[in-house]
Amino acid sequence: MNVLILGSGGREYSIGRALKRDAKVTKIFFAPGNGATEKLGENLAIKDYNELAQFAKTNGIDLTIVGPEAPLTDGVVDIFKAQGLNIFGPSKEAAQLEGSKVYMKNFLKKHNIPTAKFIETDDREAASTFIDTMRTPIVVKADGLCAGKGVIIAGTHQEAKNTVRDMLSGESFGDAGKKVIVEEYLDGFELSVFAICDGENFITLPAAQDHKRLLDNDEGPNTGGMGAYCPTPLATDDLMEKIKTDLLKPTVDGMKADGVPFEGVLFAGVMVVDNVPYILEYNVRFGDPECEEIMALIDSSVYDLFDKASKKELDSLDIRFKNKVAIGVVAASKDYPYKSSEPALITVSQDDSEAAHISYAGVAKKEDGLYATGGRVLVSVGVGDDIKEARQNAYGLLENVAFDGIQYRNDIAYQALGK
Repeated sequence: MNVLILGSGGREYSIGRALKRDAKVTKIFFAPGNGATEKLGENLAIKDYNELAQFAKTNGIDLTIVGPEAPLTDGVVDIFKAQGLNIFGPSKEAAQLEGSKVYMKNFLKKHNIPTAKFIETDDREAASTFIDTMRTPIVVKADGLCAGKGVIIAGTHQEAKNTVRDMLSGESFGDAGKKVIVEEYLDGFELSVFAICDGENFITLPAAQDHKRLLDNDEGPNTGGMGAYCPTPLATDDLMEKIKTDLLKPTVDGMKADGVPFEGVLFAGVMVVDNVPYILEYNVRFGDPECEEIMALIDSSVYDLFDKASKKELDSLDIRFKNKVAIGVVAASKDYPYKSSEPALITVSQDDSEAAHISYAGVAKKEDGLYATGGRVLVSVGVGDDIKEARQNAYGLLENVAFDGIQYRNDIAYQALGK
């Protein structure tokens, strides 16, 4: 089978790596891919979605997998399906669950799915009035896509009002902030829960925990994610059953009832307060870096996972997971997340193994090697029988990686290890 993967990050590299090891897969194409995905398949310099669909038809692509959110909210799935092509991901309309926080919150309210109390508005005075009724801290969110950075936790009422002002004026996030959500702060622990959906059925994958802050002890600015581990012992069987029953099933059923069946990855950002799960937000694709760990744990055909979901055949899927734990540690560039960094040559003095491997993201290939090109550069993924062993394997490999300005957290999975 020939597979086309849309995207260029560590998430797409990890999906490609897992598919490369699948006996059912013949060839993999990436659009656009990165400097390292060429080790797994062929990179395509095609940006137009209609041209990509034509490439898929001409070159016998059996399955297209969409990695990032932007192509989904742009409607790439609709374009491919109109050409009779097999593609994994939600329609443009269904992708509003991530593309518009206002759409998402109103959907949750309509279908009585537990979430934080909120107001959605484009009126500064209405937001200020609501803010005055709330306890601090207060969460303010831009409506549109902001690359994972459109959520501000304000420590004071005035900071919340200033944040609303800056968003609505377009100063903070441009058009993405022209409508805002102001909501209560839920104090608990977060989980990343992923459901593979085919419009009617869904299956849940092992729950993960992400680490958003740049520095150890959850200090520093928010990022796209500095590491994750999976599965987390915090996601007990009882809690996962509540998440499936109270959050995921009503969402899948509600989308179908609204005439917008959801197909693809439903990524629930869940906050657990006193063992009660609430939806913080929905994304419509795999999280990054959570995807890197989940792909490392699948012990059945990865191709079937995507293919059967895209063909509404999830009820016949045989999915198995290794009885292991995976931990991913992100290595970022020198100036991340503040500004771009100068390209830096990457050296790796240890090969990938079953115990640990590297998933590449922000890299470019040059004549003398692979270069870090800024942002989140790569993820060191360790697999082990328990969290401690997986962590040792991940950091053990990362110690053999070097580039100018490399930075990473040293405490990934501290929640589970207690330190």
